[in-house]
Amino acid sequence: MGSETDRGPLISVVITVRNEERHLGQLLESLRGQEPPFEVVVVDSESRDRSLAVAQGYAAREPERFRAIEHSGSRGIGRNVGVRAARGASVAFIDGDCFADSNWLRRVRAGLAAAPVVAGRTVTVGKPRYGQLERVELFQSGYDVTYPTANLAYHRALFEQLGGFDPRFITAEDIDLNLRAVRAGASVQYLPDAIVYHHMRTTFVRFLYQAFWNGYGRKQLTEKHGSLWGRYRVRRLISTQRSAIAWARMTAAFAGYSFRVLTAGARRLTPDPGEPDPPPGDA
Repeated sequence: MGSETDRGPLISVVITVRNEERHLGQLLESLRGQEPPFEVVVVDSESRDRSLAVAQGYAAREPERFRAIEHSGSRGIGRNVGVRAARGASVAFIDGDCFADSNWLRRVRAGLAAAPVVAGRTVTVGKPRYGQLERVELFQSGYDVTYPTANLAYHRALFEQLGGFDPRFITAEDIDLNLRAVRAGASVQYLPDAIVYHHMRTTFVRFLYQAFWNGYGRKQLTEKHGSLWGRYRVRRLISTQRSAIAWARMTAAFAGYSFRVLTAGARRLTPDPGEPDPPPGDA
């Protein structure tokens, strides 16, 4: 599937956006100069700003390289739609509030020649101090599975074998996919030189809102995959919270986790076949 050149197979870059007009132009410009062959598929989820118009403008000017699709739903649903529309033998994911280093796809392509899943380095840009907080890692079979879809790529065959992103997730659908990939025997290669720049949330309230839904997604993960929370080494995590901002993020995440516990009801995710049931103490 997809065309090839002496530089390698076609890579499809899939982007889901909702109200990202502010950053989308910068992102698409950063992709125009990447090493070919590649295509860009933008899936817009009912944006209230001009995100769709921006994507359609690029598609009109360079239809062989850019495409714009409208489809409502979660980020996981949007990415699945984008992959189905894509033509590449591999798919690379980047977020609408990011932009790519000029060598990003070249390094991703090289990584995909050696591993079915590759993750690059995401660098936060912007002045807010909370942009410098470390992410909480989760390991499976020796691989970090918390690499986000802001900078992540898959062999298409593996992505399809796994059934794509689970559309039931609000957030953490990328961690779920990575977990399933590793449990299926795939390796994950980290590429520190494949750099994507991520714009930090512009207000502290939006930062806490993101942390809340991240916590909600973590609870969905434990419902589906069993007791992952204990693997976070909570005591060590708490001991490393050295600033008021870090504590605020952790508190917001715990609130999101607790909200899922209280409201999941019949919508609680069930473990995949072969996965252990969550232990009784994991609410």
